Amino acid sequence: MTQTITPRVRTLVLLLLAACGLLLTTAGPASAHAALTGSDPQQGVVVDKAPDQVSLTFSEKVALSNDSLRVLDPKGKAVQQGKPFEVSGTTYGIKVHSGLPDGTYTVTYQVVSADSHPVAGAYTFSVGAPSTTSVSVSGETAGGGVVGWLYGFGRYMSYAGFIVLVGGAAFVLGCWQRGAGVKPMQRLVVGGWLTLTSSTLLLLLLRGSYTSSGKVGDVFDLDLLGNVLQTKAGAALVSRLLLLAAAALFISVLFGAYDKREDEEKRDLTFGLAIGGTVVAAGLAASWAMAEHASVGLQAGIAMPVDVVHLLAVATWLGGLTALLVALYRSDAPIESAAVRRFSQVAFGSVVALIATGVYQSWRQLGSWSAFTGTRYGQLLLVKIGLVALLVGIAFISRRWTAQLADTVVRQNKRAPQKERVAASASGSGKSKGGGSKRAAQLARQQAAMDTARQKRTRDADPHRFGLRRSVLAEAGVAVVLLAVTTVLTQTEPGRTEEDAKAAKAASSSSSSSSSASAGSGAVTLDMSFDTGGADGKGVVTVDVDPARVGGNEMHVYVQRPNGRAFDIPEVKVALTLEAKKIGPLAITPDHITTGHWSASGVQIPMAGDWKIAVTVRTSDIDQTTVSKNAQIG
Repeated sequence: MTQTITPRVRTLVLLLLAACGLLLTTAGPASAHAALTGSDPQQGVVVDKAPDQVSLTFSEKVALSNDSLRVLDPKGKAVQQGKPFEVSGTTYGIKVHSGLPDGTYTVTYQVVSADSHPVAGAYTFSVGAPSTTSVSVSGETAGGGVVGWLYGFGRYMSYAGFIVLVGGAAFVLGCWQRGAGVKPMQRLVVGGWLTLTSSTLLLLLLRGSYTSSGKVGDVFDLDLLGNVLQTKAGAALVSRLLLLAAAALFISVLFGAYDKREDEEKRDLTFGLAIGGTVVAAGLAASWAMAEHASVGLQAGIAMPVDVVHLLAVATWLGGLTALLVALYRSDAPIESAAVRRFSQVAFGSVVALIATGVYQSWRQLGSWSAFTGTRYGQLLLVKIGLVALLVGIAFISRRWTAQLADTVVRQNKRAPQKERVAASASGSGKSKGGGSKRAAQLARQQAAMDTARQKRTRDADPHRFGLRRSVLAEAGVAVVLLAVTTVLTQTEPGRTEEDAKAAKAASSSSSSSSSASAGSGAVTLDMSFDTGGADGKGVVTVDVDPARVGGNEMHVYVQRPNGRAFDIPEVKVALTLEAKKIGPLAITPDHITTGHWSASGVQIPMAGDWKIAVTVRTSDIDQTTVSKNAQIG
């Protein structure tokens, strides 16, 4: 039975790993966890005077390097000077050369958010009037390319190593202490330690390139590595390596002297290992909590301990599940039903803790029900919730198999000591007879091999144990995919941050224009009611300015009765005034085109600003009035 199932297990695991690799590959670069919420000059604006500095405002604090902020002229030449600096709070600036000539300038930024993820982007503004630019901003990404993929893979493997290390050790210590002497269990936990250690070293090397140039050649740049060690993320990775050294000592005791101790000594050692192991495991979990989502934003002081509990619950459940899978498939020593039942109870407690902490984390990172479907983070979280629900459902089936699990093998194990005593007696009698000692030892080994083979046959013949093996294998498969989704989720901008950034940008856009003008639409439309006081003197005048920017524009004026029908009037005049700069009024006399429609082409607007557009309408020789509204031009 084992020979036919083991290849199937390996194939399934490889397929699951391939699926997870595809998920990580298609995830793209890490999304920005600190979003750009404002800038001065604003994106797309045309200013009449060149600024002395450019400033950017983010949704949270960010870390700057010497080249985090750059300002490029239309030919792509850098015009910033000095180093970026903090203006106030979450606003950061860079000085630019004085007297910049007219044209379109490109601002690029690449910073690191407070939760350790790189953030990059670019936008343009113009001085005097827009111009063509040779700068391309489409490639401004952070955390992408080969280095970004390797960093995502390293994160996935570090989570997997942590889960196997902590969950496997907890399973042995709390559920199946006989497993301390089982070679496959030893290899599993040691493999988890090696995976976590090697992936942490990989992340430490990749970190500098991941948050800056993204070049593979910079992975071994010692200057970048030195800069990484001074950051919060670098300190977290170094702390994790130090804790892994303590974990190595824990593993050596658990799988070394522990299994050879007497019962009373083993109880004392179990207590010490449980305390020490919990401290080390919590420290490892804290190395994530102190540098990622939980460390910034709302209620960080509560969120970090909750995140530690969440990670420990995940490791205890999924890592213990992996250990149970190894015990059921790979161990020569059959696992007792009592050990499986103990793990079932531990897993239930872990799921309860996982749900409680997960609900808090979801509320903290989303902030609203709409973020579940309106943000990428919320959508991924829904996938994760679905996978957890599926995993709990399969676990319920496993619990049913556990309740029916036969203890045939355990009863045989109770008879094993008696057989060992008989074999030892035979060996002793053989020694007393002289030449028969070797023969007696050979018989003892043969008897032990036969007992082991009989135990395997009995174990595999138990339909309940076979059902448990299949359901645990299914749980492990779902867990592998769940871990991949979780890894992508940690690299995705939280829904609350994304919605706050959208709201801030909307507010900024609204405050910069008192009309329906927008940089995307490139036009202004103003509706103004008028009443000249005479007969047939009421109506609505509509003014369209297109594209509503510095330079030449098309202007259309429409006059309608209150019922919406177009009608002609004797005269329409327009005047533009920029009161803040004491410019104007600039008189415009549009040409009559058709009934209720006047037009003027080549209307020159000298600079951007909040312009007052006044329209004078005359409905008779003596009846006229002037109405006005303000509009943001440029």
